[in-house]
Amino acid sequence: MVLSDLIQNIKVISIWGNTEVEVSGIQFDSRKVEANSVFVATCGSAVNGHEFIGMAIEKGAKAIVCEKLPTEIIDGVCYLVVENSSDALGKIASAWYDFPSSQLTMVGVTGTNGKTTIATLLYKLFRELGYKAGLLSTVCNYVNDEAIEATHTTPDALALNELLARMVDAGCEYAFMEVSSHSVDQRRIAGLEFDGGIFTNITRDHIDYHLTFENYLNAKKGFFDALSSDAFALTNADDKNGLVMLQNSKAKKYTYSLRGMADFKTKILEHGFDGMLLDMNDREVNVSFIGKFNASNLSAVFGAAVLLGEDELEVLRIISSLSSVSGRFETLRAPQGFTAIVDYAHTPDALNNVISTINQILQGNGRLITVVGCGGNRDKGKRPMMAREAVDGSWKAILTSDNPRNEEPQDILNDMVAGLDMTQKANSLTIVDRREAIKTACALAQAGDVVLVAGKGHEDYQIIKGVKYHFDDREEVRNCF
Repeated sequence: MVLSDLIQNIKVISIWGNTEVEVSGIQFDSRKVEANSVFVATCGSAVNGHEFIGMAIEKGAKAIVCEKLPTEIIDGVCYLVVENSSDALGKIASAWYDFPSSQLTMVGVTGTNGKTTIATLLYKLFRELGYKAGLLSTVCNYVNDEAIEATHTTPDALALNELLARMVDAGCEYAFMEVSSHSVDQRRIAGLEFDGGIFTNITRDHIDYHLTFENYLNAKKGFFDALSSDAFALTNADDKNGLVMLQNSKAKKYTYSLRGMADFKTKILEHGFDGMLLDMNDREVNVSFIGKFNASNLSAVFGAAVLLGEDELEVLRIISSLSSVSGRFETLRAPQGFTAIVDYAHTPDALNNVISTINQILQGNGRLITVVGCGGNRDKGKRPMMAREAVDGSWKAILTSDNPRNEEPQDILNDMVAGLDMTQKANSLTIVDRREAIKTACALAQAGDVVLVAGKGHEDYQIIKGVKYHFDDREEVRNCF
């Protein structure tokens, strides 16, 4: 492509050199630069791409997009100075792949909890309705039925647009994606055209990155602020910040709720470990999902599908046939008569939701044993909160390792235990080895009890000192059976 065509949608402060040159590709990683490519020098949280402009030119870059002009200007290279190079990368990547998001009906889902479930169920729903559709999620990406491994909740701008272009090439009409707060803050979704946005909820998470809850909230809100007047914005009216998300949005505004008046209203009529009977906009439907949080998720799925023009009754028929997402309240029955539940809950609020749901169903007719840990190199402030949620809601809590990354597992556990008083400590065990913790929980369980293994859900690995080891909570539970 010609460089001038790529940069039509970005605000360029100054240009040094000729923009009427053919370029062969785009890169923001200098190690991947090839001859005649564009190198975008992004300012990451760990690495500043401006430090690698020289290397990119040595490898053959013909154009440099940067926020600050280098001291040395090389003849034959075009330099474009922009206000935000990450934002420019998203828009250039979109142009390179022929604006794939504009050729799809795209819906983004953001919030602390529920993103994966809602995006995945919408994808499954629209596939069942007969449409070609794609999914971008934490668990796995899909182009129709082709699975593509997911490495981030939201991929980088280049990978994201490449995946969307693959969806277009495969004839997809719809794309459903999780939109993380990181992706909004880092402008990975810059240049994308969304036809709808869904807000789930917001509680403490990623404070290690955003530093304050306000910054985290504003990152989520930024997604809705950017929606066009042709899009819809569907928010959870039960979350105290649900309506905050819509304050500056130009999109058409809608709500869903379990508790009050809303455009899409859901009530739980009956619930058990096998599913729920719901009333959704005055129509009863049986679903195989469990818990208030899943009733809320399904309300969002129902609302979004209707807003996309689908028939209410047909949507409810398919919702009744859908199954839970991998590692999200995944129920396993033990031959010994107890129930094991594997869930991705890794924030205090998510853990509270899962534990509360289990206890509501048990109604004192069984004990809850919870296995939970906290990730290393992440927000330390939530560690004592996670421990308290686990202990206060369980007959016995077993605190263990999660993904310690580069931290010592025992140090993480010490942070968790520091949040407990003497009574709470008496109701907990600390077992560093996650496999042994799960074995212990299953050994303690009797018929009618529930073992909750929380924190990792679909993940099939542990990261210890930078090395990824295979570890799947579901496999470990089945081995105990």
